[in-house]
Amino acid sequence: MSDTVIQVENLAKKYVLDHQQEGNSSYKSLRESISVGAKSLGKKFLNPSSKQTANSAHEEFWALKDVSFEIKQGDRVGIIGRNGAGKSTLLKVLSRITQPTSGSIRIKGRVASLLEVGTGFHPELTGRENIFLNGAILGMSRVEIQRKFDEIVAFAEVEKFLDTPVKRYSSGMYVRLAFAVAAYLEPEILIVDEVLAVGDSNFQKKCLGKMENVASEGRTVLFVSHSMETVTRLCNTAVLLKNGSVQTSGAADKVISAYLKSDFGTTARRSWQDLSRAPGNDVVRLLEVKVHREDGEVTDSFDITKPIGITMNYEVLKDKKMFTHSMNLFNESGAHILSSHDIVSELRKKPRTKGSYSSTMWIPGNFLAEGSIIISVAVLEQDPFVIHFHELDAVSFNVIDPMNGDSARGEYVLGFPGIVRPILDWNTAKIN
Repeated sequence: MSDTVIQVENLAKKYVLDHQQEGNSSYKSLRESISVGAKSLGKKFLNPSSKQTANSAHEEFWALKDVSFEIKQGDRVGIIGRNGAGKSTLLKVLSRITQPTSGSIRIKGRVASLLEVGTGFHPELTGRENIFLNGAILGMSRVEIQRKFDEIVAFAEVEKFLDTPVKRYSSGMYVRLAFAVAAYLEPEILIVDEVLAVGDSNFQKKCLGKMENVASEGRTVLFVSHSMETVTRLCNTAVLLKNGSVQTSGAADKVISAYLKSDFGTTARRSWQDLSRAPGNDVVRLLEVKVHREDGEVTDSFDITKPIGITMNYEVLKDKKMFTHSMNLFNESGAHILSSHDIVSELRKKPRTKGSYSSTMWIPGNFLAEGSIIISVAVLEQDPFVIHFHELDAVSFNVIDPMNGDSARGEYVLGFPGIVRPILDWNTAKIN
């Protein structure tokens, strides 16, 4: 079809992973490495059929497998799935940063990509020079780039650092400029990974607004995000990946609903065994999030009339810090139901000592509506304001109305709209 701008057929990407064996140290000197390589080469020369298995093992890992889909001009496509599903690899292949192992890709139009912090710019060149370099790579003339130059600089808010090499930029400055270049140099296709999370909340809102403008102009946007609210707001279609394969694609709301209701969406409990890989930083790390009943039983299904507890466990790694806690709830369509900050517990006012902590938020019965609920959790400092971690889509659960007359629907059994469903006080009286 003439309006198809990206066509992917049977795309696959394989990586070969090397594993050290026989208790070898992870560190080797250059001399040892050269010696091992020379011995290996000698053995292969003397016996070409021999296999190198003494000290290492090779494992094939398919980051993408049999991926096929089409994207039309003007589509705003959300690429969703759990960590490790293949989302970032797919964007790298579409951006021609990584070569596929097999399959075919047909792309019509200029592509601008904003993926990992550190890609796309030459670190030794200044911000000004990188703007012109990126424009040239996109095939734009110097006059075209100059016409957009002031808008790029204003959006990125880096006027004072234009003639500074970008290697001296903070990650936030880098992302601001990289996004402005990608969005304003008018590519037909804009590809954005969730690198925008590096920026502050105001800049993220600016970026989302700009991507909406890009899409409204008939250009195509591909966007990877863990935030279903953002995908719902920005995208009209979505592709769901699991273990490198497409599980479903189509209208964004239906794909998001399938993701959240499936066994590979979020669950009622998540934990991080390896502290170094857990969400957070050198001050505090998230250990576990769980949804449970009053008796402590973890479950992903709750009677609409019963209280729901959400607990986060975390490890404080530095003394004398004061924290508070935050949780956000979203429904399966991405609507933001509520945001709750801990303003009541006494411990939030006291400097912490190192150790493990637990914080629980209770949602009363007869408050949430039926459906799937997604939770994000955060630990933050208020003065100065610092977010130590904000884990999006951390856990989820389902609210079920048994329809026994005890909920806000009473005896009504048909569809009941609204994102919350409290039983409120009513007074009815005859006035004459």
